[in-house]
Amino acid sequence: MRFIDRRAFLKNSAAVAAALASAASLDGGLRAEEKKKKDDKNGSPSERLNVAVVGVNGRGMSHVGGFAGKNNCVVTVICDVDSKLAEREKNNPLKTAEERQGVTPKFETDIRKVLEDKSIDVVSIATPNHWHALAAIWALQAGKDVYVEKPVSHNVSEGRRIVEVARKLNKICQTGTQSRSGTGLREAIAYMHEGKIGKVKLARGLCYKPRGSIGKVSGPQPIPAGVDYDLWCGPAQNKPLMRKNLHYDWHWQWDYGNGDLGNQGIHEMDKARWGLGKNRLPDSVMSVGGRFGYEDDGQTANTQICVYDYGDCQLIFEVRGLTSKNPYPFDYEAKYPYVGNVWYGTEGVVVCPNYSTAVVFTPNGEVVKKFGGGEDHFGNFVKAVRSRKREDLNADIEEGHLSSALCHLGNISYRLGEMVPFDKKRNAFGDNKEAAETFENMTDHLDERKVALDATKYHLGRKLAIDPKTESFVNDREADKMLTREYRKGFEVPAKV
Repeated sequence: MRFIDRRAFLKNSAAVAAALASAASLDGGLRAEEKKKKDDKNGSPSERLNVAVVGVNGRGMSHVGGFAGKNNCVVTVICDVDSKLAEREKNNPLKTAEERQGVTPKFETDIRKVLEDKSIDVVSIATPNHWHALAAIWALQAGKDVYVEKPVSHNVSEGRRIVEVARKLNKICQTGTQSRSGTGLREAIAYMHEGKIGKVKLARGLCYKPRGSIGKVSGPQPIPAGVDYDLWCGPAQNKPLMRKNLHYDWHWQWDYGNGDLGNQGIHEMDKARWGLGKNRLPDSVMSVGGRFGYEDDGQTANTQICVYDYGDCQLIFEVRGLTSKNPYPFDYEAKYPYVGNVWYGTEGVVVCPNYSTAVVFTPNGEVVKKFGGGEDHFGNFVKAVRSRKREDLNADIEEGHLSSALCHLGNISYRLGEMVPFDKKRNAFGDNKEAAETFENMTDHLDERKVALDATKYHLGRKLAIDPKTESFVNDREADKMLTREYRKGFEVPAKV
C-alpha cells in the first residue's frame, strides 16, 4: 500500500474523533474491610498485601489510589525525601490513603528504612527517573515484589540489571506502562499481530505535548524546606540545584531525567514496539533535534526525531514540545495534546490516539473496526503477585526495559551528534523516505512556530549500529560509555548480577 503523504498526515476532521472517544475510568477506592468482604464473596484471594509507595510528589499519588483499599491491599508506608508532603493540606498522601482504606500509613523519608520492614509485601516506585532502577533492585533484594514507573531505568544497563535481579530472585516486577492493560489496545495489537492489516513496515510514535520554558537561573538555588537533597540525588552526583523548581523540571536535565522521550514518550514508544512485535533492541538508531523556541535551564530536546531500524521494519518517533498541528492521518481529529501511535500495514492502518482506544482504517481512510476499553493496571500486578506467575503480568519488567532502552538509545545518538545548520539541500536521513518526510515536517513545524531556521542549528545525531544480543553498540566505545553512568558511593546500581 502507499504510505500516507505528508499533507494528508496533517488533515483534520471531527468525525473519527467522536468514534474514538473513551470514557474508561477506574472506580473509586473502597475501605479495606469493605473491599475484603467483596473479594471473599467473589472468591478472590483474601490474604492482605501490605504496600509501600515510594515517591508521592506526582505520579505516586496515583499509586496510592491504585492500591489503597483495592484488591485487598493496604498502603502501610508512604516514603518520600520531602517530609513536607505529609503535612500539606491538599493531595496529602496519608489522608488520601486513610480515606480509601480506613488505615493511616506511616511516613518515612529513607527507602532503606522502608525495606527493612519485613511486613511489607510490595514496593511501588514513582520517584524521579534516576532513582527507578536502584529503588527497584534494592526492593527486590529485600524480598519485595515491585511495581516501578516508566521509564524503568535512567540508562540502558540499569534496565537489564532489574530484569536479571527479578529473574534470579523469582520476584514479580511490573512496569508502569498502563496501556498494556487496556483491553482495547490489547485487542488492537492482537488484530495487527494476526496479520489483519498485512505486513506492518512502519510504526510511528507521537509525543506532541506542549512544554514551556522552565526558566533560567543565574546561580545555585535554595533547596526547599523539608527535602533531604542528598537522598534526592541518590545515584546521581550531588550537584547544586540549577533550576527554579526542584520537582518535575528534573525531567529536562540529563542527570535525572530523559526528556519527553522518556517521560510521556515512553508510553507511545512501548506501544509502537509492541505493535511491531519486536522483543529486542533494533539494529541501529539515529536521532536529530534540539531545544527550540526559548532558552532555559533545560538540557533535553523539546523537538526530536528518532529512527530505529529493525531490518524488516522501522519505528519513527517524534517529540514536539511546541504547540503543533494535528498529526493523525485520514482526517482524524483529536484534542491537545496529540500523543499516540500509527501503524502502517500493507493492507491497512491502525491509529491509537490515547491509552485505551484504536481505530483500523483501509489504505483509503475508511473505518474498518474500532477498539476500546481499559483495565486496572495495578490490579493486574496484584493478580500476578498472588499467582506468582510473571506470565500474568501485562507489562513485565523486561517489556519495560526494552521500551525504556529505546528512549535511552535515541538520546545517546542525539547527545553524540554535531550541531549543524538547517540546510534545505541536506536531509538528515538521506534516502530513508519516511524519515526524510518526517524531518521535512519538523522543519515546517518549527518555521510555523516562528523559529528562525536560518540562524538556528540542530543536533545531527550519530547513526549508531547496535548488537541486540549484547545490548551494546558496535565498535563505538564512546557510545558504550553512555549505556551506564558513574554512581555515587553507596548508591551503585550493580554492573553485573
